[in-house]
Amino acid sequence: MSTPVVTRFAPSPTGFLHIGGARTALFNWLYAKRHGGKMLLRIEDTDRERSTQAAVDAIIDGLSWLGLTWEGEPISQFQRAARHAEVARQLVAAGKAYYCYCTPDELNEMRETAKANGLPPRYDGRWRDRDPSEAPAGVKPSVRIKAPLNGETVIEDAVQGTVTFPNKDLDDFIILRSDGTPTYMHAVVVDDHDMGVTQIIRGDDHLTNTARQKIIYDALGWDMPKVAHIPLIHGPDGAKLSKRHGALGVEAYRAMGYLPVALRNYLVRLGWAHGDAEILSTDEMIALFDLEGIGRSPSRFDFGKLENLNGHYIRQTPDDELVDHVVALLDHIPEGAALKAKLDAGKKAQLAAAMPGLKERAKTLLELIDNAGFLFASRPLSPDDKAAALLDAAGKTALADLLPRLGALPDWSAAATEEVVRAYAAETGLKLGKVAQPLRAAATGRTTSPPIFDVLAVLGRDEALGRIGDALAG
Repeated sequence: MSTPVVTRFAPSPTGFLHIGGARTALFNWLYAKRHGGKMLLRIEDTDRERSTQAAVDAIIDGLSWLGLTWEGEPISQFQRAARHAEVARQLVAAGKAYYCYCTPDELNEMRETAKANGLPPRYDGRWRDRDPSEAPAGVKPSVRIKAPLNGETVIEDAVQGTVTFPNKDLDDFIILRSDGTPTYMHAVVVDDHDMGVTQIIRGDDHLTNTARQKIIYDALGWDMPKVAHIPLIHGPDGAKLSKRHGALGVEAYRAMGYLPVALRNYLVRLGWAHGDAEILSTDEMIALFDLEGIGRSPSRFDFGKLENLNGHYIRQTPDDELVDHVVALLDHIPEGAALKAKLDAGKKAQLAAAMPGLKERAKTLLELIDNAGFLFASRPLSPDDKAAALLDAAGKTALADLLPRLGALPDWSAAATEEVVRAYAAETGLKLGKVAQPLRAAATGRTTSPPIFDVLAVLGRDEALGRIGDALAG
């Protein structure tokens, strides 16, 4: 019987959940789902000075919004410090690690000597074989692993292939600091082992860490999980992803009006491919995701592609569901509170009725909200400059002629208003646009909107006729 698959996402709570971390979480989640396993969430909060509860909350909120779930409660690495120290002492007792009594001055001297000789800083192993009885008084020791002095440490990686590290480059690094706290390198090994992690998927900037962690695994006689190191995300120009490219927190993408399903689809295609498939449902991603499909080259973040994909998902999303997304987004944008105050049951119904026209033109929920602005506008409207230009003498003449005809309609619908407007245009010899555009300017205050007859139907007879009357009086 095969061992159940266990992956983990292990962010440091020193800031928001950035887009690279979100993709790592997605890959771990998909791999676990594909193999009927589970993903665990571990908060690597051993850096007490930089770790904050606000960052923990932001990470959990970002994962939840993306729809990435984990098994059980999030695990705090810091709360397991006693276990990490216990394992370090076991390694000392087994002769696989040792107490180092070097003072900060001695370590600085080592670094300076190496630097002067053009060498990378390395610990020189001076306490590796000394008896602790030689320890100077008053110095609290750290614990260092006994790294192999010769040969190579070899990592078999599902993405990078066989990666070899000369052991001369991997010194006797610290696993337990002199204050008794574990280093990241050591804590990760103990946690992954105790949590039963079978597959590690993380950024390729961790490859050297993996070599060092393998030394700890070997010293403990534990099997190391399988590893897959994925290339980092770059900007469109090929440079390392920065804030100007889109290295923002997941909450920023939510506030920009992206749908979770679109961001998931976009992220899975950043560095992983299945043929030429661009649009994949979550179920398809789970069914298809494999480590073999991950490339070795960095992927490039492209806002244009993300917007187009988001537009696709907006068009595919049922209208009532889109209304729910809009309502949820209002809590995360500056003008949201004012709009939410106006969003009673009647306005929600209007918004749902307007969705077929709104979603055809929007690539983000922010665009959709902006295009729905006519629903929330108070009379009399303040048309923008382009719309005001349409309300000239010719435009107002058309509106004045149309107002009684529209007011006489026995039933108010998009089809009925369109029939009246087309008949008027034919009767006067005007092109339809010469009539419909002033009507749009009067009803919405803008020159662009969903189809004007849909707008009139959604606004309702009284509101639509009132706005036309206001435009004539203005």
